[in-house]
Amino acid sequence: MKITVSAPSGLEGVVKRELYNLTEQESQAISGRLTIDGDVYTVAKLNLNLRTASRVYITIGSFKAETFDELFDNLLKLDFENYLDKCSKISVFSNIFESKLNSLQAVSSVSKKAICKRLESEYKCKLKESGFEHKIELNIRRDFVTVNLNTSGEPLHKRGYRTSVGDAPIKENVASCLLDLSVWNKNKILVDPFCGSGTILIEAGMILKNIPSGLNRDFDFLHFEKFDTSFYAQMIEDAKSKIVKVDKPTLFGLDIEESQIKLARAHAKKAGVADAILFEVKDMREFTSKTSYGVIVTNPPYGERISDRNQVVKLYRDYGKVYSLLNEWSAFTITPVSDFERLFGKKAVKKRKIYNGKLECYYYSVLGAKPPKKI
Repeated sequence: MKITVSAPSGLEGVVKRELYNLTEQESQAISGRLTIDGDVYTVAKLNLNLRTASRVYITIGSFKAETFDELFDNLLKLDFENYLDKCSKISVFSNIFESKLNSLQAVSSVSKKAICKRLESEYKCKLKESGFEHKIELNIRRDFVTVNLNTSGEPLHKRGYRTSVGDAPIKENVASCLLDLSVWNKNKILVDPFCGSGTILIEAGMILKNIPSGLNRDFDFLHFEKFDTSFYAQMIEDAKSKIVKVDKPTLFGLDIEESQIKLARAHAKKAGVADAILFEVKDMREFTSKTSYGVIVTNPPYGERISDRNQVVKLYRDYGKVYSLLNEWSAFTITPVSDFERLFGKKAVKKRKIYNGKLECYYYSVLGAKPPKKI
């Protein structure tokens, strides 16, 4: 069957790379989605392990439709009975872009009627809809309809460790993308001098300890009556057996707000990475390090946390001064502040547009020298 993975806007390339590493299948990003072939085991593997994606879907079918009659008739041809049983609760959601069918409510209503008719015809009974909710998503783009079944349920960024959020939070999957786009690896020191509730460092800690991103959460596919997921318990046990211990923290988080650090420590503990991260109540301006070739990945304050432009200017200039005193460090910073490079005092080697929620930001890559090769 066809499996479709959705990606955060602007980060499709990162998701594509991770998808290949997990499945060894090439995929092409179209409208923020990537499709591969697989089975129920693949669905489980992706939901459990994908750090950078948004959701995992099964693509039930696709077709062109310019009228409601065409939409209804084409939906009747799809094999929904392979995924939904006669007691399934059916919810239909629609996304429409530049199409003749432009009413979300009408598209969802007509689609549900067609799906129910198909199932009633196959099961030869009236649907009760008393079972688990199956979320069907219709994406209509320039009159081309793709019908997907959501296997994840809640978005994949909801790992389960973040019970509360601090100011200006960054989504967990976006944080993982930022790490992937940096030069950080398991052998390098990582610092977030504006760590807030700790998301970037916790994601790094899960990578460091080989903890799957979905280890501590539920997924919709586990409740589908048509799916045999008896293998999943062993998949979880296998994943747990590969988690590694760390000898000492190599990830460091600073924030001036004690409440944020308390939150970060609580989240790290719940995620199982408290031993990998040292969080401190400390002003970024006080940060120094004798270590060379370290890495900063951070989401500094703006907007919600600092609305005054003069404060932003001073903070970003001070951040640049702190960085200038670090020996051959690299800094990766996501911010909507358009003149970041001027304030920071360094020209980025790369500037990538990324959305943090609905906020348009840029991710600035400032590189230090590469460490010498060991002989």
